[in-house]
Amino acid sequence: MFLTINGLAKSFGDNEVLKNINLELSKGQVLSIIGPSGSGKTTLLRCFNGLETPDKGIMQFADGLTINFEGKVQRQDADRLRKKSAMVFQSYNLFPHKTVLENIIEGLVIVQKEKRVSAVERAEALLEKVGLKEKMNAYPHQLSGGQQQRVGIARALALKPELMLFDEPTSALDPELIGEVLTVMKDLAKEHWTMIMVTHEIQFAGEISDQILFMDGGYIIEHGHPQEVLKAPKQQRTKQFLQRILNPGWDGGTGPVSQLEKEH
Repeated sequence: MFLTINGLAKSFGDNEVLKNINLELSKGQVLSIIGPSGSGKTTLLRCFNGLETPDKGIMQFADGLTINFEGKVQRQDADRLRKKSAMVFQSYNLFPHKTVLENIIEGLVIVQKEKRVSAVERAEALLEKVGLKEKMNAYPHQLSGGQQQRVGIARALALKPELMLFDEPTSALDPELIGEVLTVMKDLAKEHWTMIMVTHEIQFAGEISDQILFMDGGYIIEHGHPQEVLKAPKQQRTKQFLQRILNPGWDGGTGPVSQLEKEH
């Protein structure tokens, strides 16, 4: 098992945002986290790379890294956790005064101390992968939102992470630009990148995920294969959420009628 989480909890003051989170993820799997706003999705995602530190619980990786958040986390363990993953943010987070190429090689050259020549080679290959090699000398303001997000994905891939994290990567995009980002993510899933994404793109999550996790009120309400969670949810709260999101694509309440059913 690539990653195992046991009893993870996180509070901000009196607000308990995550409550007894347990999950397992195998290498090469895609896990999608869905749920209403304020359910704890993004906080959970940020715990995976150390942007947030849980109050308790255990996080264990296949390579032997085990972090018990009950006590003080050792700095070297926190550093190892951060190096395992790369995050793609909903707001792109590109440096506005740097070119596309410079945005991608920044972390490689400054943080990882890679030689500029090899960093540039890798960046060019990744820009080709996301269909933006011709934009390598452009600045973020010269790109569409979809193009900026694809640069963000290339920048994350450049770090060679074991785990790719996506925090609602299409939520800031105009509808006509969403597809170009989802296509890149679908290609990554086909290449068996280990991925965790928070998303409102339910249809897309159903197509590429190995697991769907539905959260509400800081709890995991339902967790399983997309066919189980999206087509035959067991919990009433899950059914209510999916009805709101997928309506009018529901067949009277017995389950969502969607492309999922046609494709499987």
